[in-house]
Amino acid sequence: MQRSCRLKSVNFHATLATKACCFILLCSFAHRLPAQSVSLFLDPAQPVTVRVDDLIHRMTLEEKVSQMQNQAIAIPRLGIPAYNWWSEGLHGVAWSGYATLFPQAIGLAATWDTGLMHQVATTISTEARAKNSEALRRNINIHDRFYGLDLWSPNINIFRDPRWGRGQETYGEDPYLTSRLGVAFVTGLQGDDPKYYKTISTPKHFVVHSGPESTRHTANVNVSPHDLEDTYLPAFRATVIEGKAGSVMCAYNAVDSMPACANPNLLAKTLRQDWKFQGYVTSDCLAITDISVGHKYSVDLEHASAAAVRAGTDTTCGTEYSTLIKAVHDGLISEAEIDTSVRRLFTARIRLGLFDPPSLVSYAQIPFSEDDSPAHRELSRKAAEESMVLLKNNGILPLAKSVKTIAAIGPNAAALAAIEGNYNAVPSHPVLPLAGMEAKFGSVLYAQGAPYVAELPLPVPRSILHPAAGDAHFGLKGEYFDNIGLTGSPVFTRTDEQVTFDWHTASPDPRLKTSAFGVRWTGTISVPQPGDYQFSFSQAHCAPCDDVLVFFDNKQIRYQKNVSDPIRKKPFTLSFADTQPHAIRIEYTHHAHLVGAGISFNWMPPIQAERDEATRIAKQADVVVAFVGLSPAFEGEEMPVHVTGFNGGDRTSIELPAVQQQLLRSVSQTGKPLIVVLMNGSALAMPWVKEHASAILEAWYPGEEGGSAIADTLTGENNPAGRLPITFYAGTDQLLPFDDYSMANRTYRYFHGTPLWGFGYGLSYSNFQWNHLKLSSEHLKAGEPLTLDADVENTSTRKGDAVAEIYLTPHASATSPLRSLVAFQRTPLQPHEQRHLHFIIDPRSLSLVNADGKRSIHPGAYSIFIGGAQPAEDVQGLSQKFSITGTEKLPR
Repeated sequence: MQRSCRLKSVNFHATLATKACCFILLCSFAHRLPAQSVSLFLDPAQPVTVRVDDLIHRMTLEEKVSQMQNQAIAIPRLGIPAYNWWSEGLHGVAWSGYATLFPQAIGLAATWDTGLMHQVATTISTEARAKNSEALRRNINIHDRFYGLDLWSPNINIFRDPRWGRGQETYGEDPYLTSRLGVAFVTGLQGDDPKYYKTISTPKHFVVHSGPESTRHTANVNVSPHDLEDTYLPAFRATVIEGKAGSVMCAYNAVDSMPACANPNLLAKTLRQDWKFQGYVTSDCLAITDISVGHKYSVDLEHASAAAVRAGTDTTCGTEYSTLIKAVHDGLISEAEIDTSVRRLFTARIRLGLFDPPSLVSYAQIPFSEDDSPAHRELSRKAAEESMVLLKNNGILPLAKSVKTIAAIGPNAAALAAIEGNYNAVPSHPVLPLAGMEAKFGSVLYAQGAPYVAELPLPVPRSILHPAAGDAHFGLKGEYFDNIGLTGSPVFTRTDEQVTFDWHTASPDPRLKTSAFGVRWTGTISVPQPGDYQFSFSQAHCAPCDDVLVFFDNKQIRYQKNVSDPIRKKPFTLSFADTQPHAIRIEYTHHAHLVGAGISFNWMPPIQAERDEATRIAKQADVVVAFVGLSPAFEGEEMPVHVTGFNGGDRTSIELPAVQQQLLRSVSQTGKPLIVVLMNGSALAMPWVKEHASAILEAWYPGEEGGSAIADTLTGENNPAGRLPITFYAGTDQLLPFDDYSMANRTYRYFHGTPLWGFGYGLSYSNFQWNHLKLSSEHLKAGEPLTLDADVENTSTRKGDAVAEIYLTPHASATSPLRSLVAFQRTPLQPHEQRHLHFIIDPRSLSLVNADGKRSIHPGAYSIFIGGAQPAEDVQGLSQKFSITGTEKLPR
């Protein structure tokens, strides 16, 4: 599985200076400098501007340019340590050892809870600080990626089309919801210290970027002025102006024929002039190369780099800016323009406290015990529970105590990737759905049932593995060694139900070194029917550092050196003459320092035999819970996946894959109640499932506690209140061409058709009543805010969260949306409790955008609605009309 195309395609070669210089504490640098050379730059008492100007005055052109690439080298003579600008924190600190894994961003968006979002981001920044300080303490070279304090999150692109594979990283399709969640996330990452950043947040990708993945390096988007201002810019504006984001990432694509990272209209005019952005801009990885190679906008990398810096891109994810030295000498750009970017970059590093004694920076004192802590794990569980969206319930949920036997089926029931999502933290104790069900219900019947799609492998299920001949337990015996020769006695031994692990820059256990360990798995394997079976190994992170040796029936049949090499991922065949247990031994070794480890043992199952097995156990159960959907193994960023329904990480159709639909139909024919749990990062079209399933629960990629949260929701210990942040269309035929960026007939704001489930939809085990709607005025003057008051009551005997959704509908405007979300609030209520809700809807939320892209408050008639979903005949809520008199133009 490929976690990120970036990790694979971007090859950063450290300079000789970086290779020769180990990272040491700044105070050590300063201590070794001659007394007369210690600069104002290192004096915490000086204003930031004075410190930065002093440093720039001391630097050579070559030194300045060396700091404008994501892997900035050390400059010992000035007391500047190496630093890497690239770290990830989308839903947990990624790829730097174990960290708390929260639900994927689209799942966090489904909580409709800005307070929770802020708390999640605060936790992520706490763990980032803890990891950074620990790396310094241990003299880890944090010029390696993912140990720094600049987190390239959140992704606030608008999820305009459900086919986009990276839509899972976003907060959905609505500009307002994305803005509110984005601001909460940015402020949580950056902290509230007036002097120091906790971490720096980098909203991305500025702007318009939202697929297709296959054309992102060459695509030019001629977006209309209306759609740019109405849909694509608002979330970025909010995170910059309100959230005060310290950084922004520019996109791969071009906008109006100018690459986004060399586009002065976007960077100089909109971002810096209109929004007064004071931070730095980083390119996406290799986006500067795209200026020349992909978009043919510049003749070579030298001209591309100069164009990017002059437009406002201060640092590049890549090495392209090494050409800036020649660009200055050739007169393409001045050294003063280089100074502007370097000034922004060192302002950021100083405000992170990277050049000050840790005693002055409270964030630098966060202990490593805060990383992956029990309290953070509980927060992950709470976030997962709040993200659950109940789409259908005929009354079967919550499950009654009379339910004795449960069958869990489907490719996501025991899939690690399905709780992780992409750009993920590495969970130390992941709870898979099957494990969560077993912890809650005891013994659960299980069958994998089907692959995701017929053409792709998936992890070998526990049901065909046993630790030894005659052993009734599932899985293989795992012996873990502290060496790569598998010599001596193992450090520990355990039974692993599956050989599917993610140990990126971590190890299976604190007793094993991250740099060198090995595992020997032994036991038996039996297949559902005789024949030849294809097996394979995959590992996403490391190249080359993992080797695998396989023995079948005590004969060596495979030696796979460098598991992550795509050429060596080719499947191998095992021939089974019967369905009896056969001996299998897998020897895995990892040998690299601070580089990812992990492995998945995969197979291509016989589809009919797997389906028959699932149907057989369904007949034995009182109820069937089917875990179906998608996987970040083929839904994600620029992937080499080209099979039916999927292309390069995107989807070509949004229907639930056919082989999974066939599984659900077969199981449904048993007559047993069918509960469908969806695990995915995007909308799925499945009219048949909606009609025939007893209940449908959307669980997204729910994070490390996802299995527990799902089980809690099925039993009613968690009362679901999540709401869809995207439209679930009825079929691919309701979508416009994927590469059409016009918002006409897209998303709930402009879609004229009937969706399967609409944006904002979600059920609860409680019932709510909305009462006493009152507006501050029925005749509003342009520029005045609108105040809305209402009461909400939980009319049931079960505590639950009411989600107030407030929509504005203009009655006459050629360019306006059908309706727009303008406020929301998630409110917990005890049985029969009533609460008063108060909202102030600001003038900007009442404004409309003209065809020319100018935003203003228009006179005319409007209506406003409050309820638990979008206004519709079958939705309980309250609506009231009001009017606006006068006109007021608003700034961009």
